[in-house]
Amino acid sequence: MTLQHQAYQPPSPDSAGKASTITLTNVSLSYLQDTCQVEALRNISLDLGDKDFVCVLGPSGCGKSSLLNVIAGYRAPTAGSIQVDGKEHVQPDSQVGVVFQQPNLLPWLNIEKNIEFGLKMQQIPKEERKRIVAKYIKMVGLEQFAALLPYQLSGGMKQRAAIARTLATDPRVILLDEPFSALDALTRESMQKHLRAIWEETGKCLFFITHDVDEALLLAERILIMHPNPGRIVCDIPNPLVLRLRNQSFSALRSSKEFVQMREYLIGQIQAAN
Repeated sequence: MTLQHQAYQPPSPDSAGKASTITLTNVSLSYLQDTCQVEALRNISLDLGDKDFVCVLGPSGCGKSSLLNVIAGYRAPTAGSIQVDGKEHVQPDSQVGVVFQQPNLLPWLNIEKNIEFGLKMQQIPKEERKRIVAKYIKMVGLEQFAALLPYQLSGGMKQRAAIARTLATDPRVILLDEPFSALDALTRESMQKHLRAIWEETGKCLFFITHDVDEALLLAERILIMHPNPGRIVCDIPNPLVLRLRNQSFSALRSSKEFVQMREYLIGQIQAAN
């Protein structure tokens, strides 16, 4: 398997059979830091489709988090536009859910109430809230822990609860900002498997930021690589291991020749930023 960049052009939304969920058109972001003007992003155009699982890689300072913040609506782009389902997206709303590195659960509410919180804010009727919460507690495997407070759960369980809370409000796309980076290696792999299973069950569009090349290869259907100064996308490629992801264990994937070759290719593309 020869890894040439031109061999990995992403399929268009039409050829992949996916409708566009989020569209970024020539998005740039600049801001003043101390007395210096920082160009965080320049002319980023991107389509995220239904059922996409996109992982974003790149060196520190390349604009990954800035891109996520713009898509989330936390920061307004300096130039360009963002659309969700064809409508202008200019501020946070329920169509775009976010899962952070820290779970940020409300410490005074049990897990069930934490997952229910966003639904109450949306004024969903009580019986409907109960049904939705039960569905997602089961999906993340926390049925036995629903009555516990966050401090009584492990880090991985807290992050599962945070994912369930985001899923419960039924967003069109979920942004995940290095959600497993604070976990130990075994818990991290367990969470990766949980997330793949959740994605397969829900078909949500997931946009996942990570520094870990292995994690991107084990999770993504599509991989973006960003370079800094200014932040920009330099690679947008489908993960060639997709079919193996659906049929093989993580350990079998890691030991495969294709995984090793693709890992080396991605590392080379990231290092080219230096």
